[in-house]
Amino acid sequence: MSESKSPVLRFFGWIWRLVVGIYRTIFVIGMLISLMLVWFAFQGGTPVHVENNIALTLIPTGTVVEQVNSTGQNVLRQLGQTHPSQTLLRDLTDALKLGATDPRIPFAVLRLDDLQSAGLPQLQELGVAMKKFRAAGKPIYVYGESFDQAQYYIAAQADEVSLDPMGMLMLQGYGMYTNYFKDALDKLGVQINVFRVGEYKSAVEPFLRNDMSPEAKLANQAWLGDLWDVYNQQISAARKLPDKAADTYARDFAPELLKRSGDAASYALDAHLVNHVETLSQFRKRLADKVGYDKDKGTFRQIDFSSYLRATRHEQKPQSSTRIALVVVEGEIVDGESDNDTAGGDTISGLLEEARHDDDVKAVVLRVNSPGGSVTASEKIRRGVEALKDDGKPVVVSMSTLAASGGYWISMAADQIWAEPSTITGSIGIFGLIPTIDQPMNKLGIHTDGVGTTPLAGAFRADRPLSPEMKTIMQSNIEHGYHQFIAGVSKGRNIPVDKVDSIARGRVWSGVAAKGLGLVDSLGGIEDAEAAAAKLADLKPGGYRIDELQPQRDLLAQWLGKILGGSHADLSFLAAFLPQHASLLVQPVQDAALLFSRFNDPNNAYVYCFCTPTTAGGSR
Repeated sequence: MSESKSPVLRFFGWIWRLVVGIYRTIFVIGMLISLMLVWFAFQGGTPVHVENNIALTLIPTGTVVEQVNSTGQNVLRQLGQTHPSQTLLRDLTDALKLGATDPRIPFAVLRLDDLQSAGLPQLQELGVAMKKFRAAGKPIYVYGESFDQAQYYIAAQADEVSLDPMGMLMLQGYGMYTNYFKDALDKLGVQINVFRVGEYKSAVEPFLRNDMSPEAKLANQAWLGDLWDVYNQQISAARKLPDKAADTYARDFAPELLKRSGDAASYALDAHLVNHVETLSQFRKRLADKVGYDKDKGTFRQIDFSSYLRATRHEQKPQSSTRIALVVVEGEIVDGESDNDTAGGDTISGLLEEARHDDDVKAVVLRVNSPGGSVTASEKIRRGVEALKDDGKPVVVSMSTLAASGGYWISMAADQIWAEPSTITGSIGIFGLIPTIDQPMNKLGIHTDGVGTTPLAGAFRADRPLSPEMKTIMQSNIEHGYHQFIAGVSKGRNIPVDKVDSIARGRVWSGVAAKGLGLVDSLGGIEDAEAAAAKLADLKPGGYRIDELQPQRDLLAQWLGKILGGSHADLSFLAAFLPQHASLLVQPVQDAALLFSRFNDPNNAYVYCFCTPTTAGGSR
């Protein structure tokens, strides 16, 4: 018979149960608060009141994107993060569109110092929205501590541009520079087995060469020149300056600064690229004279674009149930599900299937901003487009900054393809890439041997050299994939196969060049594509609404993924242990590792384009 517990043990047991109970209660309350916070973030916060005679401010931060991780971004905003890493292009253009007809908004103000990256086509779409805002008789004012090339494109579309006296307007043109790994791979003994079709398919060159091939230089120089021509034309038109004003400014930058003892602001002013050289306090005072002064904030009366959108959307009446579905393909195309910065074939095809089965959806706009990726995933998305068309629902593609290789594969079957003149597209080619590490393992004294029932047994092991049989299989598969690609382009764009082959072979084209070749139907932005989709579906203006379809993700996993920085390997922590410039050595390794982690096609076949131009400030 067991003895009863002593009063002391019973007392401490009671204390322990009390502590556990309190802990559980606090945990449950904390989870409830967190869930409420997530829900509150999804709702966009409490709508604010839009006062009369108040300036609309647009301060984009981080990267301009077509689709954001809305849960993570909104939660972080609610937690006090005022500088999100992404800004949705559609939010900027919608705010200007609504403000143009809102009598409470007399003018708009843009601050661009925290804008880190945006593609020229995205800048063009924002520029069109600014032009429409100004056409309504409402001016736009821009202030910058400095301007890089992407920031200045937006600034140039305004009525007045102000630059800080200590600031600089830096225009560099467009370039295409890539790290090449052949010597490093040779020293490590890593063998990269590459299979490709097309002399211009340069995506694999970094693993095979130490420099850019003449064919790649020829093709890259052509489309980079097209982009720079577009930039020059539109800057000159916006600022009413002679042709190639931006090019002249960039070429004369060094001697002009020598002449002015380094005063970059005065050069920008004399070149008529800015209207005022003034401090932020002077700028704020000028605008406060127009709309009044906010003592609490210490600046002119204003409402930011996010708050303005919440308020105006809250005021809007319910819209028609008839919809055009917007499906966004942002980032590398990978096999499986999407994550925060990739487009999964299963996810996107699932959204297209959802639109196909929804009777209220009459047409689909596929917004593409992708360098491509997995052939298998790209084909799933293309089949989703075909299924929509077979059911009588038109599909119109709107190309953003980049819709090349796999980005073009998923577009080619659409009823219409729209692109900006500066969109990067084409790159119709295919490659396979299989690394093997048997040589470095042998150097470490690790050897691989064994037997198999056929010559193909164990053929994909990274610790064995690729067999001749497997090389034959891979090359045949890649060539078959290329023929499927050009046949699909021929059918979708109604171009003879031989002509498609002559303009394909992995070559990259600008949107304006692609239009001339028949790869793109029309030049214009997403609003043009939406109008085209409505026309194909016989929808009248005002008789439909645009509804962006987004994947349903686990809220907690998505939130934590955003906070923790995603699931991919990140070597950036090494930068903390390196001198500032030496830390640049980490970036190529991290980029290559990240890319390999996203190459997950089950057949090792890829339609991918390394074709993002670089400019000042890291802008694309």
